Amino acid sequence: NTAWAYATVRHDAPALFDEVAAETMQKAGQFKPQELSNTAWAYATVRHDAPALFDEVAAETMQKAGQFKPQELSNTAWAYATVRHDAPALFDKVAAETIQKAGQFIPQGLANTVWAYATVQHDAPALFDKVAAETIQKAGQFIPQGLANTVWAYATVQHDAPALFDKVAAE
Repeated sequence: NTAWAYATVRHDAPALFDEVAAETMQKAGQFKPQELSNTAWAYATVRHDAPALFDEVAAETMQKAGQFKPQELSNTAWAYATVRHDAPALFDKVAAETIQKAGQFIPQGLANTVWAYATVQHDAPALFDKVAAETIQKAGQFIPQGLANTVWAYATVQHDAPALFDKVAAE
């Protein structure tokens, strides 16, 4: 994925990103979950404005969400939150998949996911309940920034999770 490579080295090439967006919108139906997630991540990473592309990737992601791996789900949520792209149905779908697969998430994926939901103020109490339970179990595996981002997300959406806050305080 060309956009992924450019984003990985933080090299924004606007004309190239515009061209890739046009091609991607025509072929997004053929993309695998990782390709969809990487595309959203790349455009968000370089902050390249491509709302039509994000709409198309959201539509395809919603159809294929059940095939997404945990990292693909968290990267997708992160990307949409980073560019503040309005996609409530996508966030609902990603939340449902994340709840089912939460036990497979690494700590950074859990932290990034709740950060994304808090950033866009998307109401997902069941997601926050499930991530709190997983975070309590995996708290020792989190880096300090991940724990900080997690409790920030809970405070931002005012989601009551006293056991989570107690566990983080003990770490």
